[in-house]
Amino acid sequence: MTGSSWWDLLIGVTAALVLTWVALIVALVVVRPRGGLLREALRLLPDVLRLVRRLAADRSLPRGVRVRLWLLMVYLAVPIDLIPDFIPVLGYADDAIIVTAVLRGVVRRAGIDAVRAHWPGTDDGFAAVVRLAGL
Repeated sequence: MTGSSWWDLLIGVTAALVLTWVALIVALVVVRPRGGLLREALRLLPDVLRLVRRLAADRSLPRGVRVRLWLLMVYLAVPIDLIPDFIPVLGYADDAIIVTAVLRGVVRRAGIDAVRAHWPGTDDGFAAVVRLAGL
């Protein structure tokens, strides 16, 4: 490859990564909880994280659900955020939005009873999780 071919490749890969990042941000904006639910999701995050850990360890749930939950825990453990924290509103809320989106899928696939059985928080908190999951 010539020098200009390498630059073309580098520019193409960079453009693809930027477009993918923009698409992910748009997807997060679309699936974010509406109104006061985002604030509620942030408040419930510690209980929801315990819930995710408990659900991921439950071998009675479908394997696909457990895999999604483990991938979510890996994403949350990685210090690099999809949206940097300096971006207003979404910067700090990206984890809550992603947890909410995954939790919606888990509830739809595993059922509300599984989530209820593993919920570590209060009944009010569980009612908020049900609202966040769109049930």
